[in-house]
Amino acid sequence: MAVSVSNPSTAPCNIGPRIAIRGTITGDEDLIVEGRVEGSISLSGHLAIAQVAVLEADLEVDSIDVHGQVDGDIVAQTTITLHEGARVVGNLRAPRVVIADGAQFKGTVEMDVQLPASITRQQRR
Repeated sequence: MAVSVSNPSTAPCNIGPRIAIRGTITGDEDLIVEGRVEGSISLSGHLAIAQVAVLEADLEVDSIDVHGQVDGDIVAQTTITLHEGARVVGNLRAPRVVIADGAQFKGTVEMDVQLPASITRQQRR
Protein backbone atom coordinates (compact mmCIF):
# COMPACT_ATOMS: atom_id res chain seq x y z
CA MET A 1 0.00 0.00 0.00
CA ALA A 2 1.37 3.39 -0.94
CA VAL A 3 0.77 5.87 1.83
CA SER A 4 0.66 9.60 1.29
CA VAL A 5 1.06 11.90 4.25
CA SER A 6 -0.02 15.51 4.61
CA ASN A 7 3.33 16.58 6.08
CA PRO A 8 6.22 14.74 4.37
CA SER A 9 8.82 16.19 6.78
CA THR A 10 7.54 14.01 9.63
CA ALA A 11 6.99 10.27 9.43
CA PRO A 12 3.46 9.11 10.30
CA CYS A 13 2.75 7.13 13.43
CA ASN A 14 2.05 3.44 12.77
CA ILE A 15 -0.24 0.91 14.47
CA GLY A 16 1.23 -2.41 13.34
CA PRO A 17 -0.66 -5.45 12.05
CA ARG A 18 -0.38 -7.34 15.36
CA ILE A 19 -1.61 -4.44 17.51
CA ALA A 20 -5.21 -4.18 18.78
CA ILE A 21 -6.46 -1.03 20.47
CA ARG A 22 -9.77 -0.57 22.26
CA GLY A 23 -10.59 3.03 23.18
CA THR A 24 -10.11 6.54 21.84
CA ILE A 25 -7.17 7.69 19.75
CA THR A 26 -6.59 11.43 19.36
CA GLY A 27 -3.69 13.36 17.89
CA ASP A 28 -2.23 15.98 15.60
CA GLU A 29 -0.07 13.68 13.46
CA ASP A 30 -0.66 11.45 10.46
CA LEU A 31 -1.46 7.83 11.33
CA ILE A 32 -1.24 4.51 9.50
CA VAL A 33 -3.37 1.68 10.89
CA GLU A 34 -2.43 -1.87 9.94
CA GLY A 35 -3.94 -3.53 13.02
CA ARG A 36 -7.33 -3.49 14.75
CA VAL A 37 -9.01 -0.50 16.42
CA GLU A 38 -12.30 -0.54 18.34
CA GLY A 39 -13.63 2.81 19.56
CA SER A 40 -12.92 6.14 17.91
CA ILE A 41 -10.13 8.06 16.18
CA SER A 42 -9.91 11.85 16.05
CA LEU A 43 -6.95 13.34 14.17
CA SER A 44 -6.09 16.72 12.74
CA GLY A 45 -3.86 14.87 10.25
CA HIS A 46 -4.21 12.19 7.59
CA LEU A 47 -5.36 8.63 8.37
CA ALA A 48 -4.36 5.69 6.17
CA ILE A 49 -6.04 2.33 6.73
CA ALA A 50 -4.07 -0.60 5.31
CA GLN A 51 -5.65 -3.58 3.55
CA VAL A 52 -5.13 -5.83 6.58
CA ALA A 53 -6.62 -3.31 9.05
CA VAL A 54 -10.00 -3.75 10.72
CA LEU A 55 -11.62 -0.74 12.41
CA GLU A 56 -14.85 -0.80 14.37
CA ALA A 57 -14.70 2.90 15.06
CA ASP A 58 -16.09 6.32 14.27
CA LEU A 59 -13.45 8.44 12.57
CA GLU A 60 -12.94 12.24 12.51
CA VAL A 61 -9.89 13.25 10.49
CA ASP A 62 -8.51 15.82 8.10
CA SER A 63 -8.33 13.29 5.26
CA ILE A 64 -8.43 9.51 4.94
CA ASP A 65 -7.43 6.72 2.56
CA VAL A 66 -9.22 3.42 3.21
CA HIS A 67 -7.74 0.22 1.82
CA GLY A 68 -9.04 -2.10 4.58
CA GLN A 69 -12.25 -2.55 6.57
CA VAL A 70 -14.17 0.12 8.50
CA ASP A 71 -17.41 -0.35 10.43
CA GLY A 72 -18.34 3.15 11.58
CA ASP A 73 -18.99 6.69 10.44
CA ILE A 74 -16.23 8.70 8.75
CA VAL A 75 -16.07 12.51 8.87
CA ALA A 76 -13.22 14.27 7.07
CA GLN A 77 -12.39 17.96 6.72
CA THR A 78 -11.09 17.54 3.16
CA THR A 79 -11.25 14.11 1.47
CA ILE A 80 -12.44 10.54 2.00
CA THR A 81 -11.03 8.00 -0.47
CA LEU A 82 -12.20 4.38 -0.57
CA HIS A 83 -9.73 2.38 -2.65
CA GLU A 84 -10.27 -0.88 -4.51
CA GLY A 85 -10.73 -3.64 -1.95
CA ALA A 86 -11.93 -1.32 0.83
CA ARG A 87 -15.00 -2.42 2.80
CA VAL A 88 -16.93 0.33 4.62
CA VAL A 89 -20.23 0.12 6.50
CA GLY A 90 -21.15 3.56 7.81
CA ASN A 91 -21.91 7.09 6.79
CA LEU A 92 -19.41 9.31 4.97
CA ARG A 93 -19.25 13.09 5.35
CA ALA A 94 -16.67 15.30 3.62
CA PRO A 95 -16.44 18.00 0.93
CA ARG A 96 -14.83 15.42 -1.39
CA VAL A 97 -15.63 11.68 -1.44
CA VAL A 98 -13.96 9.25 -3.85
CA ILE A 99 -15.19 5.65 -4.11
CA ALA A 100 -13.00 3.57 -6.42
CA ASP A 101 -14.27 0.76 -8.59
CA GLY A 102 -13.99 -2.43 -6.51
CA ALA A 103 -14.62 -0.75 -3.13
CA GLN A 104 -17.59 -2.02 -1.11
CA PHE A 105 -19.69 0.62 0.66
CA LYS A 106 -22.99 0.55 2.56
CA GLY A 107 -24.25 3.79 4.07
CA THR A 108 -24.96 7.37 3.13
CA VAL A 109 -22.74 10.08 1.65
CA GLU A 110 -23.03 13.72 2.65
CA MET A 111 -20.83 16.18 0.83
CA ASP A 112 -20.57 19.60 2.46
CA VAL A 113 -20.23 22.19 -0.26
CA GLN A 114 -19.21 25.71 0.65
CA LEU A 115 -20.68 28.19 -1.82
CA PRO A 116 -18.68 31.31 -2.68
CA ALA A 117 -19.91 34.44 -0.89
CA SER A 118 -21.00 36.03 -4.21
CA ILE A 119 -23.41 33.15 -4.91
CA THR A 120 -24.78 33.24 -1.36
CA ARG A 121 -25.53 36.99 -1.71
CA GLN A 122 -27.34 36.40 -5.03
CA GLN A 123 -29.57 33.75 -3.42
CA ARG A 124 -30.62 36.20 -0.68
CA ARG A 125 -31.93 38.78 -3.18
